[in-house]
Amino acid sequence: MITWEVFSRYALNDPHDWALNVQIMLYGTLFMMAGAYTLAKNGHVRGDVLYGFFRPRTQAFFDLILYIVFFLPGIVALTWAGWNYANEALAIREKTFSATPLPLYPFKFVIPIAGGMLLLQGFVEIVRCIQCLRDGEWPSREEDVEEVDVDKLKEMVHVKDEDIAALDKFVASHAEGRK
Repeated sequence: MITWEVFSRYALNDPHDWALNVQIMLYGTLFMMAGAYTLAKNGHVRGDVLYGFFRPRTQAFFDLILYIVFFLPGIVALTWAGWNYANEALAIREKTFSATPLPLYPFKFVIPIAGGMLLLQGFVEIVRCIQCLRDGEWPSREEDVEEVDVDKLKEMVHVKDEDIAALDKFVASHAEGRK
Protein backbone atom coordinates (compact mmCIF):
# COMPACT_ATOMS: atom_id res chain seq x y z
CA MET A 1 0.00 0.00 0.00
CA ILE A 2 1.38 3.37 -0.97
CA THR A 3 1.45 5.98 1.77
CA TRP A 4 0.28 9.55 1.42
CA GLU A 5 3.84 10.82 1.94
CA VAL A 6 5.23 8.71 -0.92
CA PHE A 7 2.32 9.67 -3.21
CA SER A 8 2.64 13.33 -2.30
CA ARG A 9 6.41 13.36 -2.78
CA TYR A 10 6.64 11.55 -6.11
CA ALA A 11 3.26 12.04 -7.80
CA LEU A 12 2.45 15.57 -6.68
CA ASN A 13 6.05 16.76 -6.23
CA ASP A 14 5.06 18.10 -2.80
CA PRO A 15 7.19 16.48 -0.08
CA HIS A 16 6.39 17.06 3.59
CA ASP A 17 9.06 18.12 6.04
CA TRP A 18 7.25 16.47 8.97
CA ALA A 19 7.60 12.92 7.63
CA LEU A 20 11.14 12.45 8.95
CA ASN A 21 10.14 13.73 12.39
CA VAL A 22 7.22 11.30 12.53
CA GLN A 23 9.48 8.46 11.42
CA ILE A 24 12.00 9.23 14.17
CA MET A 25 9.27 9.52 16.83
CA LEU A 26 7.67 6.24 15.81
CA TYR A 27 11.01 4.45 15.74
CA GLY A 28 11.79 5.76 19.22
CA THR A 29 8.39 4.59 20.43
CA LEU A 30 8.97 1.14 18.97
CA PHE A 31 12.46 0.94 20.48
CA MET A 32 11.33 2.02 23.95
CA MET A 33 8.28 -0.24 24.05
CA ALA A 34 10.34 -3.28 23.00
CA GLY A 35 12.46 -3.22 26.17
CA ALA A 36 10.05 -5.09 28.42
CA TYR A 37 9.27 -7.65 25.71
CA THR A 38 12.97 -8.24 25.10
CA LEU A 39 13.55 -8.73 28.83
CA ALA A 40 10.63 -11.18 28.94
CA LYS A 41 12.15 -13.20 26.08
CA ASN A 42 15.65 -13.06 27.67
CA GLY A 43 16.90 -11.26 24.57
CA HIS A 44 19.09 -8.59 26.14
CA VAL A 45 22.82 -8.78 25.52
CA ARG A 46 24.64 -10.31 28.46
CA GLY A 47 28.35 -10.69 29.13
CA ASP A 48 28.13 -14.28 30.29
CA VAL A 49 31.76 -15.41 30.12
CA LEU A 50 31.47 -17.05 33.55
CA TYR A 51 27.69 -16.85 34.04
CA GLY A 52 26.99 -19.71 31.61
CA PHE A 53 29.15 -22.10 33.67
CA PHE A 54 27.20 -21.48 36.89
CA ARG A 55 24.42 -23.75 38.13
CA PRO A 56 20.90 -22.29 37.78
CA ARG A 57 20.68 -21.48 41.51
CA THR A 58 23.94 -19.54 41.36
CA GLN A 59 22.75 -17.71 38.24
CA ALA A 60 19.47 -16.87 39.98
CA PHE A 61 21.31 -15.62 43.06
CA PHE A 62 23.48 -13.23 41.03
CA ASP A 63 20.52 -12.14 38.88
CA LEU A 64 18.43 -11.42 41.97
CA ILE A 65 21.18 -9.32 43.56
CA LEU A 66 21.79 -7.42 40.31
CA TYR A 67 18.08 -6.80 39.73
CA ILE A 68 17.67 -5.39 43.23
CA VAL A 69 20.89 -3.36 43.33
CA PHE A 70 21.08 -2.03 39.76
CA PHE A 71 17.98 -2.73 37.69
CA LEU A 72 15.21 -1.57 40.03
CA PRO A 73 16.86 1.73 41.05
CA GLY A 74 17.83 2.48 37.44
CA ILE A 75 14.39 1.79 36.00
CA VAL A 76 12.62 3.63 38.82
CA ALA A 77 14.90 6.63 38.13
CA LEU A 78 14.20 6.37 34.39
CA THR A 79 10.45 6.22 34.96
CA TRP A 80 10.45 9.08 37.49
CA ALA A 81 12.67 11.33 35.37
CA GLY A 82 10.71 10.41 32.23
CA TRP A 83 7.45 11.37 33.95
CA ASN A 84 8.86 14.77 34.95
CA TYR A 85 10.37 15.25 31.46
CA ALA A 86 7.06 14.46 29.76
CA ASN A 87 5.04 16.69 32.10
CA GLU A 88 7.39 19.61 31.47
CA ALA A 89 6.96 19.09 27.72
CA LEU A 90 3.18 18.98 28.18
CA ALA A 91 3.21 22.16 30.26
CA ILE A 92 4.85 24.14 27.46
CA ARG A 93 3.10 22.18 24.66
CA GLU A 94 6.50 21.36 23.18
CA LYS A 95 6.70 21.01 19.40
CA THR A 96 9.36 19.97 16.92
CA PHE A 97 11.61 22.59 15.34
CA SER A 98 10.59 22.42 11.70
CA ALA A 99 8.55 24.34 9.16
CA THR A 100 5.56 22.21 10.13
CA PRO A 101 5.87 21.86 13.90
CA LEU A 102 4.45 18.64 15.33
CA PRO A 103 3.46 18.15 18.96
CA LEU A 104 6.35 16.41 20.69
CA TYR A 105 4.95 16.03 24.20
CA PRO A 106 2.74 12.96 23.49
CA PHE A 107 5.80 11.00 22.40
CA LYS A 108 7.70 11.98 25.53
CA PHE A 109 5.08 10.16 27.59
CA VAL A 110 6.35 6.95 25.99
CA ILE A 111 9.38 7.17 28.29
CA PRO A 112 7.52 6.69 31.61
CA ILE A 113 5.09 4.20 30.06
CA ALA A 114 7.95 2.09 28.72
CA GLY A 115 9.78 2.46 32.05
CA GLY A 116 6.68 1.26 33.90
CA MET A 117 6.34 -1.75 31.63
CA LEU A 118 10.03 -2.54 32.07
CA LEU A 119 9.64 -2.19 35.84
CA LEU A 120 6.73 -4.65 35.83
CA GLN A 121 8.75 -7.13 33.79
CA GLY A 122 11.64 -6.63 36.21
CA PHE A 123 9.37 -7.74 39.06
CA VAL A 124 8.45 -10.81 37.02
CA GLU A 125 12.16 -11.56 36.55
CA ILE A 126 12.72 -11.23 40.30
CA VAL A 127 9.91 -13.74 40.88
CA ARG A 128 11.58 -16.05 38.34
CA CYS A 129 14.87 -15.76 40.27
CA ILE A 130 13.11 -16.65 43.53
CA GLN A 131 11.42 -19.64 41.87
CA CYS A 132 14.78 -20.82 40.53
CA LEU A 133 16.39 -20.47 43.96
CA ARG A 134 13.54 -22.54 45.41
CA ASP A 135 13.29 -25.21 42.68
CA GLY A 136 16.86 -25.39 41.38
CA GLU A 137 15.89 -24.77 37.74
CA TRP A 138 14.66 -21.84 35.70
CA PRO A 139 10.92 -21.69 35.02
CA SER A 140 9.93 -21.80 31.36
CA ARG A 141 9.68 -18.46 29.58
CA GLU A 142 7.45 -19.68 26.78
CA GLU A 143 4.50 -20.00 29.14
CA ASP A 144 5.05 -16.41 30.26
CA VAL A 145 5.28 -14.81 26.85
CA GLU A 146 4.07 -17.09 24.11
CA GLU A 147 3.67 -15.83 20.57
CA VAL A 148 0.25 -16.21 19.02
CA ASP A 149 0.13 -19.36 16.92
CA VAL A 150 -2.56 -18.88 14.28
CA ASP A 151 -3.06 -22.61 13.74
CA LYS A 152 -3.54 -23.24 17.48
CA LEU A 153 -5.95 -20.32 17.64
CA LYS A 154 -7.98 -21.76 14.73
CA GLU A 155 -8.16 -25.12 16.54
CA MET A 156 -9.31 -23.46 19.76
CA VAL A 157 -12.22 -21.68 18.07
CA HIS A 158 -12.95 -24.56 15.67
CA VAL A 159 -12.38 -22.59 12.46
CA LYS A 160 -11.04 -24.02 9.21
CA ASP A 161 -9.36 -22.26 6.29
CA GLU A 162 -12.42 -23.04 4.15
CA ASP A 163 -14.65 -21.18 6.62
CA ILE A 164 -12.39 -18.14 6.45
CA ALA A 165 -12.36 -18.24 2.62
CA ALA A 166 -16.17 -18.47 2.55
CA LEU A 167 -16.43 -15.52 4.93
CA ASP A 168 -14.01 -13.50 2.75
CA LYS A 169 -16.20 -14.19 -0.31
CA PHE A 170 -19.32 -13.19 1.61
CA VAL A 171 -17.78 -9.93 2.81
CA ALA A 172 -16.44 -9.10 -0.66
CA SER A 173 -19.82 -9.74 -2.33
CA HIS A 174 -21.61 -7.78 0.37
CA ALA A 175 -19.20 -4.85 -0.10
CA GLU A 176 -19.77 -4.89 -3.88
CA GLY A 177 -23.53 -4.87 -3.31
CA ARG A 178 -23.25 -1.62 -1.34
CA LYS A 179 -21.45 0.20 -4.17
